[in-house]
Amino acid sequence: MKYIAYYRVSTKKQGVSKLGLKAQRHAVRRFISPDLIDKEFEEEETGTNKKYRPVLNEALELCKKHNATLIIAKLDRLARNVSFVSSLMDSKVKFKAVDMPEATELTIHIMSAIAQNEAKVISLRIKEALAQSTKKLGNPQNLTREAQMRGVYTIKLKAKQNANNKRALAFVSGMDYKNLTLKKIAEQLNRNEFKTSTGKMFGTTQVIRILKKIND
Repeated sequence: MKYIAYYRVSTKKQGVSKLGLKAQRHAVRRFISPDLIDKEFEEEETGTNKKYRPVLNEALELCKKHNATLIIAKLDRLARNVSFVSSLMDSKVKFKAVDMPEATELTIHIMSAIAQNEAKVISLRIKEALAQSTKKLGNPQNLTREAQMRGVYTIKLKAKQNANNKRALAFVSGMDYKNLTLKKIAEQLNRNEFKTSTGKMFGTTQVIRILKKIND
């Protein structure tokens, strides 16, 4: 099987340093033999709003021409835009993400939706922080109460929006988990380098919590 590799960084600083590109290239070449890669493409573009990327488009056309598979290091390197991922899948070009090699089309849609939502949440937090920095607050008592309420909200939001939780949930949802033991599911998560909300490896207890969320 032929592969066309695509690497992307989203900032000029990352592009100049080449660190991001090197890490992606290393991940891909560790996943498959470099001999299987026909060509490698590099691009510097943002992932949220850019719907057309000339370098990616060139890579896709080459995949179509040679019936090759587009391979990327991480799904979020492809795009944080659901409609873009959908259009890519509609093009019938096969693609594989090294960080989720066993992902189904449903899983990929879910992951791209999560990535897009994370980008929106980050943008919202930045706007809120800027608004708070310029807002004239009342007396210290009101400030303390506001700070407490904001702290409680932040804790709840982090738990709800925790990226590790959501990625693991999406991954398990795309698996045939009903026919797997808790231990096997945990092994799959750990093998694909997923982490719990506290950054630890998965055990059966954490898997039970994920399955409960799926079935809620």
